[in-house]
Amino acid sequence: MAPIPWGKFPTLAEHQLARRWLQFMAKIGRASSTIDAYGRAVEDHLRFCAVEGTDPVLAGADTVAAWIGDMLDRPRQRSAKAPLHPETGLANATVQQRVVAVRSFYEYLVEDGLRERNPVRRRQSSRRGRPPRQGLVRRLEQAPWIPNEDVWQRILFACAEQSLRNRLMVTLAYDGALRREELVQLDVGDFEHAHRLIHLRAETTKFQRAREVAFGVTSSQLFLAYLNERSGMFGRIDGPLFRSASNRNYGKPLGPSTWSKTVEGIARRAGAARLSTHTFRHLRLTDLARADWTIGQIAQYAGHRDLATTMRYIHLSGRELAARLHRASARPRGRPAAMSPVLRPCPMW
Repeated sequence: MAPIPWGKFPTLAEHQLARRWLQFMAKIGRASSTIDAYGRAVEDHLRFCAVEGTDPVLAGADTVAAWIGDMLDRPRQRSAKAPLHPETGLANATVQQRVVAVRSFYEYLVEDGLRERNPVRRRQSSRRGRPPRQGLVRRLEQAPWIPNEDVWQRILFACAEQSLRNRLMVTLAYDGALRREELVQLDVGDFEHAHRLIHLRAETTKFQRAREVAFGVTSSQLFLAYLNERSGMFGRIDGPLFRSASNRNYGKPLGPSTWSKTVEGIARRAGAARLSTHTFRHLRLTDLARADWTIGQIAQYAGHRDLATTMRYIHLSGRELAARLHRASARPRGRPAAMSPVLRPCPMW
């Protein structure tokens, strides 16, 4: 069972039903990152209900709508990753995540017989010709950011200044298209060097589904060098691969936040504000698409359950689209005569 950091959400911890709900989510095997996100979400909702003087158990759709409106109107902290975003309102993905968590909380109360219905409306697809019903918050779909060649070179130069451990983390994150939690939970025993494969254990993946990914020659060389360095520092070569070298947590396994801070440092040095831990995964999956892998193969490599998720990762850079446009614009045989004026040079040229 994933540990529950009760200190992060004290209001929830004191609410008997909310505490039971989060313990239930942990007992049924939700990942620690999910427990943390769900706890923060319901903590926020409970605090809002307290300010409004509303009992969360009795809250209706109006209270939920007011809470969502509050999240959309809150002052936003300025971020280097999103300098052009509005100064108010939580990010759409954050609001979506919190609404899902609170819906789960109320669903638990309904199943427990403490409520008749869930006040958080669920999105429904179209049925029998009827139009689909939107959820409470419209989802904004944004294409993953992929660095161009110039930015990518700056990122690589910034990575070259990192420690041996961090350089290995970068190459493995790209080679295996690894999520943040998958990367930091790698174990020395997960690697099969004869075939340059990584066996991702089910308990370390997002959907608890084991899979295999590959790593390249550069990662292999860095891996062996890091094992030698790691053995000299910590006196062992087995167990969790990535360990802390700080005085505070010396020898302990790295956490996801440490990797996030490492990438933030690389982003600052490279002048690439939009770089995140997920960028390496995005780039790898896009490169597999460029190499003519099928959607099914890419989904299996990425560990996706839904092909629609894979499609969001598979996109071409603007330069590639421009090259395709230029090739398509070349006049083929049999082009209708009506198109010929479009192809004539402008008199001003």
